[in-house]
Amino acid sequence: MRVFISADIEGIATTAKWDQTSEKGYGYEDARRQMTLEVAAACEGARAAGADYIRVKDSHGPMTNIIPEMLPTYVELTRSKNGSPWGMVAGIEEGFDAAMFVGWHAAAGREGNPMSHTHNTSTIYIKLNGEKMSEFMLYSWACASCGCPSVLLAGDQMLCDDSKDLHPSLITVPVKRGYGGMVTCLHPQVACDNIRKAAEEALRQPLDKALCKVPDHFKLEICYKEQVQATKSSFFPGFSKKDDNTIVMSTDKLWDVLTAIQWVL
Repeated sequence: MRVFISADIEGIATTAKWDQTSEKGYGYEDARRQMTLEVAAACEGARAAGADYIRVKDSHGPMTNIIPEMLPTYVELTRSKNGSPWGMVAGIEEGFDAAMFVGWHAAAGREGNPMSHTHNTSTIYIKLNGEKMSEFMLYSWACASCGCPSVLLAGDQMLCDDSKDLHPSLITVPVKRGYGGMVTCLHPQVACDNIRKAAEEALRQPLDKALCKVPDHFKLEICYKEQVQATKSSFFPGFSKKDDNTIVMSTDKLWDVLTAIQWVL
């Protein structure tokens, strides 16, 4: 069984402020350690369920956050970025049996995390087919387009609630809940224990029934904080301006959405 894991940091149990997510910020070293521990817990659960190949994608910021020597020795780690439209799931391909997401966070415009955003902090919201689009929505659909079902999501409570119906066999692990600028989080060890248990449970399900149906058509709407950015981005092929701060595009190809996101955000 081949398992792909993508890891972010704003949705781990302990992060509450942007400083903790930045390489030069106060609390970053503690945050990257907890990120690594939560990912390691998912790997251990996957291994217990029979995974014989696990690839982890470090998907936050510079994508060099995870501490490699803290991961199990049977794990392969993909670090940094190459600008591919696959973005936070770069390395996914046909042949993986399941995808897991650890440390992920609520979408831009949602209040469930003080660091809620989608891709970066330049937008008020991004909607895909009328729903506020989280990074998880986009990249779990990207995995599905390769035939890989998403079976585990660990992150903040709001993202878990918003995403539970996206995939038929998705198991969610809320590790914190946010309101305004505040978070209430599980003990870091409890978060890891819950992730480990859920990862094993997720992979012991019938995976042949876990794949979602990716939509046949996509309407992407991006509302920027600054109208200057909206005007600039409206020149990207396929987009038009909806209003001063908002651009829209329609396409039948998820790849078009993945590509556009890399350039207009």
